Amino acid sequence: MSQEPALATPPDSDRPEPPAPPRPTPLRPRDAATLIVLDRSRKALKVLMGRRHAGLAFMGGKFVFPGGRIEPADRRMPVAGALSQRVDDALRAKLPRAPHHLGRSLALAAIRETYEETGLLIGTRDYGPPESAPDGAWQAFAEAGILPDLEALHLVARAITPPKRARRFDTRFFAVDRKAVAAEHPGIVGPDSELTELAWVGLDAARKLDLPRITRVILDDLEAAVAAGFPPYRPIPFYFERHGKGLREEI
Repeated sequence: MSQEPALATPPDSDRPEPPAPPRPTPLRPRDAATLIVLDRSRKALKVLMGRRHAGLAFMGGKFVFPGGRIEPADRRMPVAGALSQRVDDALRAKLPRAPHHLGRSLALAAIRETYEETGLLIGTRDYGPPESAPDGAWQAFAEAGILPDLEALHLVARAITPPKRARRFDTRFFAVDRKAVAAEHPGIVGPDSELTELAWVGLDAARKLDLPRITRVILDDLEAAVAAGFPPYRPIPFYFERHGKGLREEI
């Protein structure tokens, strides 16, 4: 009995190409803020920097300015003073759907993170304690009778972590004079804390520390802003990456 001939296996060139694996979607950067505390009591400017715990997955062992992402409680904390309209506009620039409270939340996140990481409470006692404060770190301000003072903050720069990073942040860098420190809680920095040490360092000395790349760039922007006296309508540098190329714009 005759048999049907076996179907020939098509050569590789005739086989359909397997579908390409989908490209991973870049992580959306989280809104975050950093606070640079300035000591201008002497001729040479100094800034407060902390060394991150070496065991941390993100920037372990690096010297940084205190900071972190916005938390829900930051939207509810009462304040003394407000950001200038120019700063508020710059904080929401290039963000078509930015909520009206974004600038305020970013400034408060910078102040809260500074307290959590260094023990410094930035604000004023001139208006008495807040009538209420969210649970968590903000309770320390209420107990000390301190309202965070947004008017004391200057905006220095904005930077977005490049794509393909395990963690991404859209970070706004603020600066504040050391005179705005209303109180200090000791014992927060230590060998088992997020920051294992703090140091007041001049800008030249800071550039010699083990820093994230963007921090070196921000130090140059800070030096220029301080030298100019933080003029209210100066352009704010904005750093980001597009198609693998690092870019700098002004907002």
